[in-house]
Amino acid sequence: MWKPNVFELGTETHTFTAIGRCPRTGRLGISISTGEVAVGGRCIYVKPNVGAVATQARTNPLLGPFAIQLMELGYPASRALAELEVSDPYIEYRQLGIVDQWGHTAVRTGSSNGNWKGHLTGDGWITMGNGIVDEGVVKAMAKAMEESVEQEIEVRLMKAVSAGTDAGGQPNGQRSAGILVYENEGFTIINLRVDDSDTPMADLWKIFDKFQPMLDYYKKRPFDPTIGAATEWAAAQAKKL
Repeated sequence: MWKPNVFELGTETHTFTAIGRCPRTGRLGISISTGEVAVGGRCIYVKPNVGAVATQARTNPLLGPFAIQLMELGYPASRALAELEVSDPYIEYRQLGIVDQWGHTAVRTGSSNGNWKGHLTGDGWITMGNGIVDEGVVKAMAKAMEESVEQEIEVRLMKAVSAGTDAGGQPNGQRSAGILVYENEGFTIINLRVDDSDTPMADLWKIFDKFQPMLDYYKKRPFDPTIGAATEWAAAQAKKL
């Protein structure tokens, strides 16, 4: 079996993250925020009908694709994480969270993560953070996931990281945030990022609130290109309202 052949301490990202699977649709997604720029480009990995992985703290970006590959072979989240643990000599510097296609969760917070560090899990979801102000950040995210179970997974994930931000986030604030959600058909339905901002979560909400009303359009268009332009569709919906 292939294993990553290079392990480095990598970039240290004091980060807080929510990973989840929708219990109704099986859709998978991740939301994340950190004090460094462009966190959405190096820490989160999703493959529809397979799993979602976040790798943070002193990030090794090889671990996310490796975990996805293991789950493609049929490994559940716990076994995939076990393989990462024995494959990486610097595992104590990592924080890893995995939700598989069945909603099983596996998470590990390394002992060499920056304080405060820790994680919580629930039914098909994980909230975790390192280098954050205190455990209240992860608890606030967990509460948001629990209380929004009837909502779409992208809304739950946004609410979770927003709650973590409101609970204090990182001592020196955040610079970037992102959300990644895949449709079961195999394409991303939400891939939004704020890469450098004094208020990344607030800015991400502005983009999300404009984009989410168009989700039905973007879900239909791959299978019905006669649906018309996005602007036409949006105008028609507005008239119906």
